[in-house]
Amino acid sequence: MASDKLRWGVAHIYSSYNNTIIHVTDISGTETISKASGGMVVKADRLESSPTAAMMAAKMVAEQAKEKGINAIHVRIRAPGGHEGPNSPGPGAQAAVRALSRSGLRIGIIEDVTATPSDGSKKSGGKRGRRV
Repeated sequence: MASDKLRWGVAHIYSSYNNTIIHVTDISGTETISKASGGMVVKADRLESSPTAAMMAAKMVAEQAKEKGINAIHVRIRAPGGHEGPNSPGPGAQAAVRALSRSGLRIGIIEDVTATPSDGSKKSGGKRGRRV
């Protein structure tokens, strides 16, 4: 590394099947350093969740973070999850992490922070499930 002192930040990556949002904060998570989404870098709606869009958004975020002095990040990946959403992150998550590391940021811990219900309301679909 060029500078011996690591300045840490946290990259929150929310990746669904419709979009990928990358949000870099300081280590406590209170101060936003930079943010970008798939929709900010592509024109077509169907491409918002693509790995290419996620890579472009990650590159944008990394450059802004470097300008503000962040040179190392912890990554928190989140899928929609919760009561009805899928628990696996969309196609953009992997690409975003790869783009962040390739842009020269040191990567610390990568963790999954998808919301898991601890028994709430009943899933929709009725007694016999969703009949297709």
